[in-house]
Amino acid sequence: MHKHVEIDKSSGFCFGVTMAIKKAEEELAKGETLYCLGDIVHNDQECERLKKAGLITINHEEFASLKNAKVLLRAHGEPPSTYETARQNNIKIIDATCPVVLRLQKRIKQEFDTQSVNNKGKQIVIYGKNGHAEVMGLVGQTNGSAVVVENFDEVARLDFSKNIRLYSQTTKSLDEFRRIVAYIQSHISHEASFEYYDTICRQVANRMPNIQKFAAEHDLIFFVCGPKSSNGKILFQECKKVNPNTYQIDRPEDIDHTLLNKANSIGICGATSTPKWLMEACKKVIMKD
Repeated sequence: MHKHVEIDKSSGFCFGVTMAIKKAEEELAKGETLYCLGDIVHNDQECERLKKAGLITINHEEFASLKNAKVLLRAHGEPPSTYETARQNNIKIIDATCPVVLRLQKRIKQEFDTQSVNNKGKQIVIYGKNGHAEVMGLVGQTNGSAVVVENFDEVARLDFSKNIRLYSQTTKSLDEFRRIVAYIQSHISHEASFEYYDTICRQVANRMPNIQKFAAEHDLIFFVCGPKSSNGKILFQECKKVNPNTYQIDRPEDIDHTLLNKANSIGICGATSTPKWLMEACKKVIMKD
């Protein structure tokens, strides 16, 4: 029986991650020591591949004690304090912050810097995941004063008597963002002003409808993604909603071969942190079966 196995064309690295990995590879090709602050991408297989090429991943603590070195900042972005540390320790920064994230950081910093006397009570609110690398970079633009709202249920905690400026982590859900906006609009006091900025990356947001369509077209779906990817968690849930026959795997070895007999058409897809080569490797294993 001939199996039809297809890799989703719109899955795989987003633009920001592709750029960061390209920069890392270019630097490593020069043969000098290159450090990366945090995992370059939330995918263990890709991190392992780059580690073999010489990339050394460090955390913020190790970064603070580093001197006269070269450090890559990944696509998620960093707070101003990181650049300050680099200046003091003579660290050369290779900045691979995603342009979409960079633009958002600048907007939030501007908003924070223009707090006039009468606008002291302004709340800068970020819809995002607490502790996420990108969100830490965004909160850092406000000296830590921004309020992070993780989901719709947390919106009620805001002070609606104060002016609110709402931004979003670039990889969050558009639908939930719109629900949050609607809730604030209907609860904000008449004396306060509310402005919101939809800063969700369209390249990531558009994956949702694409991946739903893809999942519906196959009998069986393997969603390839590392457990650390927050974008992966969301996309995997969407696939499963459309096609209950969806399984998350980290690598080709995780494929349950007993599932393959029951399916004629198999789809392979992944997150913005899933490398194409890993999806190809999964396809190879399935074709061999």
